[in-house]
Amino acid sequence: MSSVKDVAHGSRRNAYTALILSTLAMIVCFMSWSNFAPLASQVAEMFHLDVSQRTLLLATPVLLGSIMRIPVGILSDRYGGKKVYLILMAFILIPLIMIPHVHSFGMLLFAALLVGMSGTSFAVGVSYASVWFPPEQQGLALGIVSMGNMGNAVAAMTLPYISKAAGFDSVYYFLILLTVIFGVLFAIFCKEMPVDKSKTISGALSVAKDSGTWYLSLFYFLTFGLFVAFTNLTPTFLTGMFHYTPVTAGLYSALFAFVCTLVRPVGGYMADKKRPMTLLQWVFIAIIIFAIWIMLSFHNQFMFIAGIVLVGLSAGIGNGVVFKMVPYVSKGNTGAVTGFVGAVGGLGGFFPPLIIGYIYQWTGSYELGIALLALTGIICWFALWKHYIHGDVHIVK
Repeated sequence: MSSVKDVAHGSRRNAYTALILSTLAMIVCFMSWSNFAPLASQVAEMFHLDVSQRTLLLATPVLLGSIMRIPVGILSDRYGGKKVYLILMAFILIPLIMIPHVHSFGMLLFAALLVGMSGTSFAVGVSYASVWFPPEQQGLALGIVSMGNMGNAVAAMTLPYISKAAGFDSVYYFLILLTVIFGVLFAIFCKEMPVDKSKTISGALSVAKDSGTWYLSLFYFLTFGLFVAFTNLTPTFLTGMFHYTPVTAGLYSALFAFVCTLVRPVGGYMADKKRPMTLLQWVFIAIIIFAIWIMLSFHNQFMFIAGIVLVGLSAGIGNGVVFKMVPYVSKGNTGAVTGFVGAVGGLGGFFPPLIIGYIYQWTGSYELGIALLALTGIICWFALWKHYIHGDVHIVK
C-alpha cells in the first residue's frame, strides 16, 4: 500500500484500520460459525448423536451463513459495511446465549442455524475493506481480510481446551465476550465506508446476469467449500479412524485451517502479478491430485495428514486467486458479487459433510465421498479450460 493517494477513499490510516479490524472481527465471527466442529465428539455424546446427525449439525450453520451472504453483501454496499457488521455481531449474541441452555437436538439445530449468520461476516468484510484500496492492490488486501477464515483454526485450537478446563458452557461465554469486545472496537475505531445512495436492490442483483459471477461461484464452491468441509470433518476423520483425542484432532483441524488461510494472501498477491485464470488451472489440478492422494491414504496416518495439508495449501491459494477477480465483475457492486460467490462457496462447505456422513452410514467408508471431491475438481478444471483458458472470456485482462 504505497501512498495516501493510492487509497481509493479516505486516508491510509482509515484503510489500514478497516483492513485490520475487518480481519479480526471476521476471525471472531468465524470462531462462532465453526464452534461445533472442534466440540463434535463432546456434543455427540451429550445429545446421543449418530454420524449422520453429527454431520448435519456441522453443516447446518454453513447453510444460513452461505445463503444470507447475498442479501448481507448487498446491504453492505447500499448502507455501509460498518453498520451491517455491528448489527451482525449483535445478532450473533442471540444463538451464543441460547446454546448453553438447549436440551434437545432439535433446539440445538435451530441455534446452529442462527449462529450460521456469523458466516455472512465474509461478505461484509470484503465489501467494507475493498473500497479503501485501488484495484492493483486489491488482490493482496482482499487476501489479507479473507484471513478472517482463520477463525476456524482459532476455534479448533482454543475451544476444546476451554471446554475441558472450564466446561461446555464456558465456550459460549468466551465467544460472547470476544464478540462484544470486537463489536465495541469496530464501533469506536472504524469509519463508515463511502456508499452510493442511488443504488437499488435490483441493480445489485443484476450481477446475477453476469456469467463471471457464476463461474467464480463455481470455482469458489470447490476451493472455499473444501476449506469449510475439511476444517469441520478433520476432527471426525481423526477421532473415528485413528482414535485421536478431541483436543489433538482439533489441533490438526486448526493446522489445516491455518494452512488454507495463511496462503490465501499469497494467492491474491500472485494473482496481482500473473493471469489469475492460469493460476487457477494449476490449483484445480493440484486439488484433484491431492484428493486422490487422501482417498488412497485412509489407512495410513502420515499420508492422510500430509494429504490434508497439501490440499489445504491448494485450496487456500485458490481462494486468494478467485477473490482477486471479484471486484472486476461489476464495478461498485463488490458486496453483491461477494455475496453470490461467497454463498455458493459456503454451500460447497454445507453439502460435503452431509454427503460424506450419509455415504459413511451406507458403506462404512469415507473413500467414495472424497472421490466426489476429485470429480468436482475435474468439473471446475474443465469449465475453466473451456470458458477462459481456451475461450475469449476475460475478467481480469
